[in-house]
Amino acid sequence: MIADIVKDAEHKMDGTIEHAHEEFAGIRTGRAHPSMFNKLTADYYGTPTPLQQLATFQVPEARTVLISPFDRGAMAAIEKVIRDSDLGVNPANDGAVIRLNMPQLTEERRKEYIKVARNKAEESRVAIRNVRRHSNDAVGKLLKNKEIGEDDARSAEKQLDALTKKHIDLIDELLKAKEAELLEV
Repeated sequence: MIADIVKDAEHKMDGTIEHAHEEFAGIRTGRAHPSMFNKLTADYYGTPTPLQQLATFQVPEARTVLISPFDRGAMAAIEKVIRDSDLGVNPANDGAVIRLNMPQLTEERRKEYIKVARNKAEESRVAIRNVRRHSNDAVGKLLKNKEIGEDDARSAEKQLDALTKKHIDLIDELLKAKEAELLEV
């Protein structure tokens, strides 16, 4: 029972780490990369559709992205979504592809992105702590129902605390790497 609770908590914490990694990938740095568009969805024939399902993305240069829609009828929708996003770029449409030239990040914009990254890291830490709290509550119920002893409960809490520390340290490492990437000129 306790092993199942700890294993479930570890699985959920790993999911939180993966989510944080995806969130950090979506924060723009000085270089262009296709994962910047992961969260964007365009209205395609009345259905919100992820941009990855509507086009291919190429990065021929460090600050240039070429978007080739599968259906030219989706170009206007893709342009609109990119223009309205918080990426800070203006798409140029030549009829066949959409070209994005990423402007150089200003120091002010870099600091804003660092704040965004820190907020996302804190959200991930809170999610990990919530998993620990729910798991500790489950262990407490087992103890209350006398299904386990106090020693087992204390041992489970120590395991959960160790898991929590390990996963929060991973989040901190991801944040530190993203901050270094954002400050790189």
